Amino acid sequence: MNFVFLSPHFPPNYHLFCQRLKAEGFTVLAIGEPEFGELRPELREALAWYHKVDNLHNYEELAAACHFFTGRFGPIDRLDSLNEYWLETEAKLRTEFGVKGIQTDTIADIRRKSRMKKIFSTAGIAHARGRMVHTPADILALASETGWPVIVKPDDGMGAAFTYKLENAAQADEFFARKPDREFIAEEFIDGDIVTFDGLADTEGKIIFYTSHIYGEGVMESVLADSHIYYYSAREIPADLEKAGRRLVDKFRVRERFFHFEFFRRRNGALCALEVNIRPPGGFTLDMFNYSCDIDVYAAWARVMTGKPAALAYKRNYHCCYIGRKYRLAYRHTHQEIINRLGPMLVQYQELPPVLARAMGDCGYIVRAQNQDAIMTAIKFIQQ
Repeated sequence: MNFVFLSPHFPPNYHLFCQRLKAEGFTVLAIGEPEFGELRPELREALAWYHKVDNLHNYEELAAACHFFTGRFGPIDRLDSLNEYWLETEAKLRTEFGVKGIQTDTIADIRRKSRMKKIFSTAGIAHARGRMVHTPADILALASETGWPVIVKPDDGMGAAFTYKLENAAQADEFFARKPDREFIAEEFIDGDIVTFDGLADTEGKIIFYTSHIYGEGVMESVLADSHIYYYSAREIPADLEKAGRRLVDKFRVRERFFHFEFFRRRNGALCALEVNIRPPGGFTLDMFNYSCDIDVYAAWARVMTGKPAALAYKRNYHCCYIGRKYRLAYRHTHQEIINRLGPMLVQYQELPPVLARAMGDCGYIVRAQNQDAIMTAIKFIQQ
């Protein structure tokens, strides 16, 4: 089977997908911008062919690479990057080359927040009220229903890029005076904590792995304040969250893909859906899957790609936590003091590329413990 992987060098842990694909017998064909010699050795060894392009945003270059692959290796069986940034590009390539997976006629349901809300409604799942906005009056109309503040973000946005928290009518006017040339949606502000339902579904839509993460501060808040972030995995998944998550897997027809669903847990305990992402959660959360359950989720995904039975036996043995730091902030404890204090609790340390640093921090520590109190103590020690 031929698998075309876009941008295999980034995010930096995604070389593991290519390695696991090769181990499952795939012919791994990759497209990227770096020179072949700049790729890490284990990635180079996993690839049957690497097609360098000048610009991954140039669709013609990508299509030409895929034409070359089909001429040399035969039909493309799967094509992916597992990266939200390239979702629409992947869909276009799949449609053009007859590859199984999300196509151009269905991509909007998982990219546009306005479309997501319609599916939330049909699924009977409570969600943040919102509407597309074209004038300040549109924002004022929503605020008259929900109150201030109001969150404004691109309808097809990623992460917290171009996200604004508006407190009053004057700020709505100011937003439109400087609005980027994109379609925006406004949503009510939800007072609550972000929780997720994350996992992997097989070719029939059966969930073979799932977990949940709790955020100390949302990505939006971290980006807007340029602060640091932490989030940790749960060992027990609340019944209402699992029920809502499974319903969304069904309604969004998730097949042989990771999923990352975001909810607010309101102060009264009720769940409120925020958005769906039909791709792996960002940062190094995949590694957190592995550390929390002592599994190899990269290998599980590659097995799913083969179409063979892909049952995964696992237990959530640990809480696993990502704890970010920003170099601009002054911390009480040094890196070496953290290493000395945490000992075997610290399972990974990573310096992050600039494109991830605004949201995730300039560097991040991943720790695990069976006891949540130990996790909270580690967070305080690292970020104080």
